[in-house]
Amino acid sequence: MTPAARVQAAIEILTGLQDTTQPVDRFLRDWFRARRYAGAKDRSAIAERVYDVFRRHAFYQWRMGSNTPRALVIASCIHDASPESAIDQTFGGARYGPPPLTDAERMTVAKPRPAPTALSVLGEFPDWLEPELVRSLGSDALPEMQAMSTRAPIDLRANALKASREQVLHELRSAGFEANATPYAPYGIRLNPAAGLSALQRSDPFRTGAFEFQDEGSQIVARLANARNGERILDFAAGAGGKALALAADMLNQGEIVAFDKTMQRMAPLQERARRAGATVIRTCTGGLEPKAPFDAVLVDAPCSGSGTWRRNPDAKWRLTQEALNGYGKAQSALLDSAASLVKSGGTLVYATCSILRCENEDVVNSFLSRNRAFRRVAVESLWPRLFSAPMPPGTGHDFRATPLKTGTDGFFASIMLTS
Repeated sequence: MTPAARVQAAIEILTGLQDTTQPVDRFLRDWFRARRYAGAKDRSAIAERVYDVFRRHAFYQWRMGSNTPRALVIASCIHDASPESAIDQTFGGARYGPPPLTDAERMTVAKPRPAPTALSVLGEFPDWLEPELVRSLGSDALPEMQAMSTRAPIDLRANALKASREQVLHELRSAGFEANATPYAPYGIRLNPAAGLSALQRSDPFRTGAFEFQDEGSQIVARLANARNGERILDFAAGAGGKALALAADMLNQGEIVAFDKTMQRMAPLQERARRAGATVIRTCTGGLEPKAPFDAVLVDAPCSGSGTWRRNPDAKWRLTQEALNGYGKAQSALLDSAASLVKSGGTLVYATCSILRCENEDVVNSFLSRNRAFRRVAVESLWPRLFSAPMPPGTGHDFRATPLKTGTDGFFASIMLTS
């Protein structure tokens, strides 16, 4: 494909994404499958252009005064430091390329603009979200959101049922990967995003179940459940089961883990993942089948805005609406109330999200505790030395909080509660 054809492909993809709720990675996968003529370099260049538009959406919209896919891609080409002549060539009406620039577009491209001052443009987030972000992040709102616009590393969890972290690190390094231990989670391994997911999925340690893909923040949340061998643990809203697999390793594959999710499709990958990991203590429960109480610990990994994962899913921030955010808060409260009834006396309830917003985190927990006097909050800082050998990450105190800026992980929140 010519450079112009790649640019036109990016415009077409961004246009198609306006009419679907499908995540960008899946949309790209399907789009390329239907267009086998696009080679590996073409796919890489087109995907990078699409992700660049989502990472710099606010700035590109400000630069062009428009948020149409074509305008955003033009701004992306400007950001490439392409001279105007190169943009003229790209938008020259060549076969398979985009139509020529209009007079208005040409004037916008040529016209210099003063630096933006709006926090939403500087921080790359929807302007309606500014009050909640400032309330949640305080004076760090801008640097936190700027960190959220960078590319995320690839985090792995060494599977203690199969290998130690040192063994996995050795195997990965021997295979040519630049891998290092994460600073907080005891089994975490971090690689540069350039390492490539597909190459890691073809590696021997992955095929043998020696590691799983899991952000370090998510690993920490699972460990905070303090699951011990022989116990009965519920992973409520388990999704693809990443935390259930981590719990199985912490429990030395002894006891019982029930992975529950209302949608079986979300848990579809878990059976194969558990087989590869050698985790035999996990059973699934879905749909209208309520898990049978009591449990020693219940981990509520609540569905949320996913604001903590915007480095990996930059499109999600532009699809989020105030109405959807309000809906998450109501659903989280209902889920937490349901989970509370399944915890045995003296048991543990962990509420977690991959969100950085107070309305989905502290507000939900505080409201729950006001309704459920049988539960009391336990400070994470008091438990940390027993569960982790590494120093406590910055930002964590009464609750666990993680952000790309402070911890280098995705954004996560966890609160621990005990019942009398």
